Amino acid sequence: MLRWLFLIIIMMVLAQYFAPLLKRLRFGRLPGDLTFILFKRQWYLPITSAFLVSVFLELLSKLL
Repeated sequence: MLRWLFLIIIMMVLAQYFAPLLKRLRFGRLPGDLTFILFKRQWYLPITSAFLVSVFLELLSKLL
């Protein structure tokens, strides 16, 4: 349980760090991608975009 919590926190920090780059690549603008303000900072959680990328990579790995 603690391992999953640690992983989620790391992923949130990485998503926040790469948010400007992801915005320029139009990543995170699908329905289901969350943007919210917490502690006077804007946080991005591109849930739907990450899901689509993982499905694409899985299909690509099965083809290769």
